[in-house]
Amino acid sequence: MQPSEEIKQKLDIVDLIRDYIPLKAAGMNFRAKCPFHKENSPSFMVSPDKQIYHCFGCGKGGDIFSFVMEMDGISFVEALRILAPKAGVVLKRQDPKVTSQRNRILDIIDLSRKYYHKIQVDSKMAENSRVYLEKRGLNEETIDEWQIGFSPDSWDSLLNGLKKKGFKENEIFLAGMAGKSNTSSRFFDRFRGRIMFPINDINGNTVAFTARVSPEKEATEKMGKYINSPQTSVYDKSNILFGLDKAKMEIKNQDMAIIVEGQMDVITAHQHGFKNVIASSGTALTGAQIKLIKRYTENIALAFDQDKAGEMAADRGIREAMQAEMNITVIEIPNGKDPDDCIKNNPDDWKSAVKSAKSMMQYYFDKTFDGKDLKKVENQREVAKILLPLIAKLGNKIEQDFWINTLSGEIGREEYVLRDILNSNSQKKKVVYQKEREEARTVVEQVKKTKEETLSEMFLSILFLHPVLIEYATEKMKIEEIVGEHSKSLYKNLIIYYNNINTDSSENGNEKTIDYHQFKEWLEKEINDNSKKTNQFTLFNRLVFLSERDYYKLDFSEIKTELIKTIKALKVSYVTLRMKEIENMIAEIEGTEKDEKIKRQSVDEMMNQFLQFSEELKEIKND
Repeated sequence: MQPSEEIKQKLDIVDLIRDYIPLKAAGMNFRAKCPFHKENSPSFMVSPDKQIYHCFGCGKGGDIFSFVMEMDGISFVEALRILAPKAGVVLKRQDPKVTSQRNRILDIIDLSRKYYHKIQVDSKMAENSRVYLEKRGLNEETIDEWQIGFSPDSWDSLLNGLKKKGFKENEIFLAGMAGKSNTSSRFFDRFRGRIMFPINDINGNTVAFTARVSPEKEATEKMGKYINSPQTSVYDKSNILFGLDKAKMEIKNQDMAIIVEGQMDVITAHQHGFKNVIASSGTALTGAQIKLIKRYTENIALAFDQDKAGEMAADRGIREAMQAEMNITVIEIPNGKDPDDCIKNNPDDWKSAVKSAKSMMQYYFDKTFDGKDLKKVENQREVAKILLPLIAKLGNKIEQDFWINTLSGEIGREEYVLRDILNSNSQKKKVVYQKEREEARTVVEQVKKTKEETLSEMFLSILFLHPVLIEYATEKMKIEEIVGEHSKSLYKNLIIYYNNINTDSSENGNEKTIDYHQFKEWLEKEINDNSKKTNQFTLFNRLVFLSERDYYKLDFSEIKTELIKTIKALKVSYVTLRMKEIENMIAEIEGTEKDEKIKRQSVDEMMNQFLQFSEELKEIKND
């Protein structure tokens, strides 16, 4: 048994969630106000039978692991480590042959890291790499701490080594450690003859690499000086900050995260004792990265080059940070150097630069005012046009007031004039926003009011409550008669699963049963697309709660009657819609200028279909 399954068996979800929020009994389940969004009436449900939770307000749901991950803002591995002691489960490293695909991929990357690092430390082929890193000022302790490695200039040395460990070529490819030929089925080492910098997630798992070309090949290299691992199931660069796994406690201790661009900037900073430094790896900050940082501090200092820092106002992550009232400052490095050079040349210069960091707004003010004669009205207009939208992004009204006052003093204009402009722009955005909200609300209401979609979900929820009715339902109900793409997919998967499970060895002998957890495990294996998988799980969990909420007081005969009514209503709706479509198609054909004979043939065919549907509709209604 997997440790996660053992933990779920030994811990009760109701007891666990009660440690966080108060729960009240509601029929077969428990109810509370949702801890993930604000609400006046409780819509958060917990099922002791299924060991899951679901909020009908915000749609979040899952098991004990997803609850702890959501509440504490942690990863699955961290949740596993938190819950294991509570359940009395000892976590052990498992044989790669029996672990999940994600764990196998992590094992592949981890073994690759160890292999590259051993080559870096021990092999003659990494001599130039060692010389380069020494010139960059890195000592042996740092190279070991960051597990910097070297990939041999070979097409298959890593591949063959991993295959001997029991991993398949396709798994190595999915881990991002192998490439695949466009002209054949041959796999090959993705990284060859490069200095390897491991990229870790927040828990210290190596999930990817940045690979720098070996110095002696720099002039002739065609693939670029740096290449990175591709996105994989364990690596999404928008969710990773280089060095955060090593820096997070120091960030918390110092209550500040310093963000630089390059990985060497981070490594050099840590070697010199500045251990609260992390890197965005040359990309714009994302909202996900900002949320990671906010676990440890609300203070961010950006040490980018001037051009990059000047672009930060346009970055979504910075806008989110400003609106979340995080404190953002900009470190201006003396003489335009990057952090790596500054720290190596004179660590005191770096300390001074960090100490004298400007607030982001002050940085923008200084940058915008630079070289402008603010006595000229056209310059005043230009400055206000640049700075007022930035002021509007600030989430704190006191800060907004301070910077409006500052701008007023600098350009010699009354505050009320600037506020009028700010409010006018804000009102325009508000109108657009309200229009978008209204349009979105209309769509949502239309979806909510779609009778057929509601009926489809009722139909499925009855089947999940009483799987014995599945066989009857599949004889009566076609997949295309279900409304809603997610409901259709779930019904299709349910039919496939039901048809493939063995007959239950009960007294009945011929009766099949469906285990909630086994069906979810089957879905996990069958669906490869993560977004589709999430949609299926979310809908499945919600329908389980719906069935228990709406039908648990009814006996079996009453529930079957409800199922029959639901099937009838859906079939009537489906046939009626098809007939309407045929009527529209006939009208279109009649309105064209095609040959009359061809038109008549087409119309006759359509009419035959219409009559067939009409007869079917009568049969359904009379049944």
